[in-house]
Amino acid sequence: MQDIMKFVSDHPMLSLAWVALLIAVIFMTFKSRFSKVGEVTRGEAIRLINKEDAVIVDLRGRDDYRKGHIANSHNMLSADIKNGNIGELDKSKTKPVIVACSTGTTSRDAAENLFKAGFERVYVLKDGISGWSGENLPLVRGK
Repeated sequence: MQDIMKFVSDHPMLSLAWVALLIAVIFMTFKSRFSKVGEVTRGEAIRLINKEDAVIVDLRGRDDYRKGHIANSHNMLSADIKNGNIGELDKSKTKPVIVACSTGTTSRDAAENLFKAGFERVYVLKDGISGWSGENLPLVRGK
């Protein structure tokens, strides 16, 4: 215990940064655990797409989307979803909606905004498009 106190007194900024990161991890864990938005693996996403006609929302920029995206996905920006500009996606409120970003880290906020907009079943794709392509699952190019 004395070693910890000495370390804290010798390195206050590093200790403060560690405490801040610990609080952030705890906060994010609780936020995701109690969220109405679920997280799906690639296998579950494929099942939802094939069996329940799930809608895919790709949050990446237009250039990344053109380089490769999941077939029939809708390219939207998080800011558009936050502002309520969901366009043709509004017709799919009863279908499962899978929100994907590059790595699966930034899509939760957009997914929660879709849930608030009245979408019944909203999910986040675990590991995002990079996880999808990492397992050599098909991506469509262009558009």
